[in-house]
Amino acid sequence: MKVTDKIKAHGPSNPFYTFEFFPPRTDQGFENLISRISRLSALNPLAVSITWGAGGSTKDRSLDLAGVTQAEYGLDTVLHLTCTNMEQGMVDDALKAAKDRGIENILALRGDPPRGEEEWIPTDPRFTHGADLVSYIRSLPEYSSQFCIGVAAYPDGHTGHLNDQQAEIDFLKAKVDAGADFIVTQLFYDVDGFLKWVQKVRGAGITVPIIPGIMPIQTYSSFLRLTKLCGTRVPDSVMNALDPIRHDDQLVKDYGVKLAVEMIKRLTTEGGIPGVHLCTLNLEKSVQRVLEGLKWTGSTEIIHNKLIEEAPTQSDLAVTPSNATSSAKIGLANLPVVEGEAGRGELNNAATWDDFPNGRFGDFKSPAFGSSGLWGGPAIGVRNISLYQAATDAPKHAEIISQCGHPRTLDDLTAIFLSYLHSKILMTPFSPAPLSPESLMILPHLERLTRRGWWTVGSQPAVDGASSSDEVVGWGPRAGYVFQKGFVEFFCKAEEVDAVEHRVSERGDGWVHWFAANKDGEFRGNVPEGGRNAVTWGVFPGQEIAQTTIIERESFLSWKEEAFSIWSEWASLYRPQSEERRLLESVQNERWLVSIVHHDYRDPQALWTFLCDET
Repeated sequence: MKVTDKIKAHGPSNPFYTFEFFPPRTDQGFENLISRISRLSALNPLAVSITWGAGGSTKDRSLDLAGVTQAEYGLDTVLHLTCTNMEQGMVDDALKAAKDRGIENILALRGDPPRGEEEWIPTDPRFTHGADLVSYIRSLPEYSSQFCIGVAAYPDGHTGHLNDQQAEIDFLKAKVDAGADFIVTQLFYDVDGFLKWVQKVRGAGITVPIIPGIMPIQTYSSFLRLTKLCGTRVPDSVMNALDPIRHDDQLVKDYGVKLAVEMIKRLTTEGGIPGVHLCTLNLEKSVQRVLEGLKWTGSTEIIHNKLIEEAPTQSDLAVTPSNATSSAKIGLANLPVVEGEAGRGELNNAATWDDFPNGRFGDFKSPAFGSSGLWGGPAIGVRNISLYQAATDAPKHAEIISQCGHPRTLDDLTAIFLSYLHSKILMTPFSPAPLSPESLMILPHLERLTRRGWWTVGSQPAVDGASSSDEVVGWGPRAGYVFQKGFVEFFCKAEEVDAVEHRVSERGDGWVHWFAANKDGEFRGNVPEGGRNAVTWGVFPGQEIAQTTIIERESFLSWKEEAFSIWSEWASLYRPQSEERRLLESVQNERWLVSIVHHDYRDPQALWTFLCDET
């Protein structure tokens, strides 16, 4: 069913909500997301939306996921579609595939510049602006009436013209005039500013439904990063509330739920907004809590993480179109774990087992794995084009050249990585933010490896039971303890990989696991097939042990692809045949990415003694 037809039945007294998901990078993540969507479907969203990777990079997974939500779960699905970097004909293929799957709603996006590009350059000359994609769909007889078309809007301004709100409204009107049926907005936290923006939009003659985009705050670092990337205005009241709790992930998450509830109440009561679009980041608990806080789920007596006195049977809780409403009334918190789903064990763990991702390597079985680095670390997964990614998280051309200059020799590259460690420069293509306080704990060791020509791009110190409220290494709820194994990753020469392998064999004594791979797909390591190394975990009251950073073969290889693409993107900033480009391309082609974990987390020097002891 078309989204706009369903919206007509709703108003401030009968509000609706939609959910957004992205296709996970891994098969296991995909399967677990299906289980997660199965539970969330019990809450009867008006629709769900599925994001589309830049250049169609997630085309098959996006269509597969949209097909499942549309056909198997009876959820009206909005398929995101972008023309960024899409070869001619790919838009037609995507529209046909959507129609074949019974999808009737498209969110038409121009998309942002591909990663590493300073300017947006259309691959297909037919598509220069979002309005062009809308107009094109409307021009095709076989699709014009098939699809209800949505477009994006930016209440705080688009990153391309943040200081010109009128220009953004003019672009929005062009998209509506081209045939758009509804609008979904970028995330925002300034409700007063949003309501004023809506008045201006209506004053410009735009009458189609506007659905505000709401993203509950998940972690402090991801909140800061996203608002910076998107140019989002943050009221002082929000920052003042977050500052004293910024080191307690659970309190931040709780505040994010409370803030979202307050925002939505104001939007529906003061603004007369009939519904909202909730970005899930493929997580479920915060979204569920928001809806329960609003009393929109039909449940009035849900107690989180408690067993109901008379637990319903598996058949009672099976989610089908016929019983979805009654299922919602018992509360999502009490829905069973689907057999075979990761997270089985702790009561309600299927909803919460991946609530606290921490660092680059999350659990590859998590639906949130590959969420474009939204948790404050470098991105490792597919870049998903969603309303919440109005700007690439990769450093821009000018920033890279300003910080890193013009490397022409291997020594120049070593100097760049050392300058970053010494905070003489504030970023590299591999690290878009300044050196973290955690890295300062092991700075002499990172310096020593880097001077050797092993350019470090990821690391963490060993931690044995630090307080979860520690300002440097703490995470998760308070009153807990966190642990870390020493870990480092670097680029080195092929013959140095041989040396690493020999050292592990001769001196590892079972304490050291490692992976190594190059651009061409050669792979080495000593982790057993299916082995998974938890390198960050926490112990908290009333919970099972939370393993938030896990390094295993699949997550390492996912990051490897991203890492070598960064060398290529860095090289592309310089003229063809220039010394800089030849150097960076040779590094990409010849070096290996190495990841080493030492399992003795009780000895903070164990990893570094193993790597640097010359005896």
